[in-house]
Order: sequence, then structure tokens, then C-alpha cells
Amino acid sequence: MERSPVLLGGGDDTWMEFSKLETQPRLCSLATPRASSSSLGCKPRSRRGSSAAADVSRAGPGPYKAGGTAAAPAAARQRLAMSSHNSSRLHAAPAGGCSSGQMLLQPSSGQMLLQPAWDLLRSREALTQSPFFPVIFSITTYVSFCLPFVALDLLCPRVPALRRCKIQPDCTPSARQLLCCLARTLYQHLVFVFPLTLLHWARGPAPLPAEAPALPQLLGHVALCLLLFDAEFFAWHVLHHRVPWLYRTFHKVHHQHAPSFALATQYLSAWELFSLGFFDTVNVALLRCHPLTVLVFHTLNIWLSVEDHSGYDFPWSTHRLVPFGWYGGVVHHDRHHSHFNYNFAPYFTHWDRLLGTLWHPHAN
Repeated sequence: MERSPVLLGGGDDTWMEFSKLETQPRLCSLATPRASSSSLGCKPRSRRGSSAAADVSRAGPGPYKAGGTAAAPAAARQRLAMSSHNSSRLHAAPAGGCSSGQMLLQPSSGQMLLQPAWDLLRSREALTQSPFFPVIFSITTYVSFCLPFVALDLLCPRVPALRRCKIQPDCTPSARQLLCCLARTLYQHLVFVFPLTLLHWARGPAPLPAEAPALPQLLGHVALCLLLFDAEFFAWHVLHHRVPWLYRTFHKVHHQHAPSFALATQYLSAWELFSLGFFDTVNVALLRCHPLTVLVFHTLNIWLSVEDHSGYDFPWSTHRLVPFGWYGGVVHHDRHHSHFNYNFAPYFTHWDRLLGTLWHPHAN
């Protein structure tokens, strides 16, 4: 170990030799105070800044303690300043009064955008966690989406502009058909859907998370749920058209209204209703969707199914907003009701393209 003498001015004739260790940390900063402080001539100090403080202490009484900083070694002064700065940084309290080392996780912009809506839903937790909510939500959302098209069906014979947008302008549902479809929907929800939701509620509702999902996560999960549902229903639909017994027993009831209209969307057999509900439930569970994402997906799924059966092709219809014809929409599904062996997918067209069941003008 090298020892380099450093002379410090202590007065007119007072000089002392200060030994500085060059190759290892000072014992005053690393060893315990009992072992090193008395032998090195420095008082016990905290671990931070002790090396620089030892330099100052060894200088003894003299001009350094009286304010003669010019005589102190430059290295000692620099080490003392740096240790004091680091100590103040380490001991400073974090913003917001949090404990040392605790990190503040700021919500993302997507969460901040959805958080007010989620907080509003959580404030109605007594309703959203009740066994009645799934039935109330499903019926009210479905009827709310159907009523505008019911009004258009009543106005269509008298408004030429609406007739131009209707795919089959000469086919208008009667009041008896509308009431029959609405009654079947209400009956199945009360007799079949509500008991299942009651059993699910009896297991104990899951606690609602405090934070809303990020917007990209919500959009991604909704898109995946739609793609999964489209594939699952495509397979179910093809099977129930290819097997005559399945078609006659379960799916034929849906095709009783060949020119489709909005309220005929849920004119289904109980088995078909259970199948669609099963696909919805399994998909959101597999993806572990946030409850707000589940609500958005169910709302969008109801709207798209009602639009597919509405019989109106407007310039703002969904299939006109998706490029390259990858979304079939109302025209795609209306042709399925008139050509039973084509267009089995409910929304997108890629499965019908791949398996050769996409309708084209020269199809038989």
C-alpha cells in the first residue's frame, strides 16, 4: 500500500503530515466505529461521507476548522461534497409523502380515458352484481337496438328512400310477426337465461377491480372475442345445416322468417340460444377479459347480430366500413337466409372464403 505525504498548513510553524490511502477504502468508512474510529483519530460517523470526514478530522485543530478551506486537500473537499450530495438524495422523501423506495405507478392514458366510465359502473355495483342484471342488460340492449329498425319497417312502404336501402323492399314484417318474435325473446330469457344467471350468482359474484382496463387492451380483447365467436359459430352453423336432424330439430326455427328483420335475430331454439351464450362466456373467460371489456363485447355483439338481420344496407353499415370485403355484414347474412348453403359465418368472410361457402352471383 502506498503512502503519499500531504502537508497541511496548521499555523506559522505548525506542519503535520497527512497520510492518504490510495489503493483501498478508508477503514473509517467501512469498518465499525468501535474498531476504527479511535485508532484513526476520527469520531464515529454514519457510513455515508465518512471517508471525506476522516480527512477533515485528521487535519486536527487549525485553519481548516477555523474556516481555512484553502489549505484542505482538493480530493478531500470533493469527496465530502459528493458524499453530502448523495446522502441528501438518498434521504430525501419521495414526492407525495411515500415511503423511501416506493414507486408511484401512474395510470396510462388509456386507463385514464376509461376510468370515469368504469367508476360510474362501480358506483352501481348493487345493480351490476345482482342476478337480474344479465337478463335486464341483454333484453334492454337488444330491444333498444331493434326498435329503430322496427320504426323503419313501418315507414318503409311510404318512404322511397328507405325502400332503396332495404335489401328486399317488398318484404315487410307484419305486426303479428314482430310481436311473436318479441314474445319468444322475453320468454326464453325469463325461463332459460335467468335460472342460469341465478345459479352463477349463487356461487358468489367476483369482486370488481378498482382500475379500468387500458384502451388498447380493451380493443384487442374485443377483437379477439369477435374472431373467436365468428369461428365457433361458423363451425356450429355448418354442422347444423349439413346434418338434417340437427337442422330440423334445432336450427330450422330461426329460418322460419326467410326475409329477415331485426326482431327475428333472437327467434331461436333454446339449444341455439344456449350455444351462443356458451361461446360468449367461454371466450371472455379464456382471455381473462376485464368486466368492462365483457360489457363492451356483449353490447357490440348484440348490435352486430341485430344489424345482420335488419335487412337494411345503409352507406354507414358496418360491412362498408371494413376494407377488402373481410366483413360480410347485413348483405352477407341476408343472402344466407335466401341461399341456405352459403355464408355461414355470422360476421367475417374469411372462413367462407377458405372453405368455399361464400356466396357469389353464379352460385347455384
